[in-house]
Amino acid sequence: MENRKAALTEAIVEYLLEHGLSDLSLRPLAEELGTSARLLIYHFESKVGLLSEVLDSMQTRLRQSFGSLVHARKTASSERPLRLFWNWAIATEHYPYLKLLYELQILAARNPVAYGPYLQRNAANWSELIGITLPESERTPAMVTLIGAVFDGLFLELMSTGDRRRTTGAVDQFIRLVDDARRVAPVEGKRAAKTPNRKRG
Repeated sequence: MENRKAALTEAIVEYLLEHGLSDLSLRPLAEELGTSARLLIYHFESKVGLLSEVLDSMQTRLRQSFGSLVHARKTASSERPLRLFWNWAIATEHYPYLKLLYELQILAARNPVAYGPYLQRNAANWSELIGITLPESERTPAMVTLIGAVFDGLFLELMSTGDRRRTTGAVDQFIRLVDDARRVAPVEGKRAAKTPNRKRG
């Protein structure tokens, strides 16, 4: 039975990649898959349950794919984590799935009562994935959140405009800003250490 449900989930993902989310209805979906709406309800309980399963399946697949890339990456690589993440996301074999995942997540965010557990799992999973790409000294909640937010914003911009050159340039610009800030911070720290404390008279 679980194998049947897994097969249906994979088929639903392919259907959504081709047809999108607009006006998604169980009956036309079932007809396209060669099954019945009643059987979909049996396996997934509701449309919300079905989309939650699809979200989890896609998120797991993409997380495993990127995780494999991170573990296979040479430790001597100078590629910044955000650029690594971006290059992977916009690759031809990944972009359609990421695009659909974001569309599904936007839908879920509009109904947090129904999709709340998924949204929490998704945020935790992606934060963990971003964290493992960072050097230990930079693996702070603030940095993980910042990188995730920058990636989200630029990926949504790419979805809206299709302009890969401009959004990739923005990724590189952000990386340069962060690198410049890192270089300035130690200098400012040394200056502060050398400045004697002045007592007010």
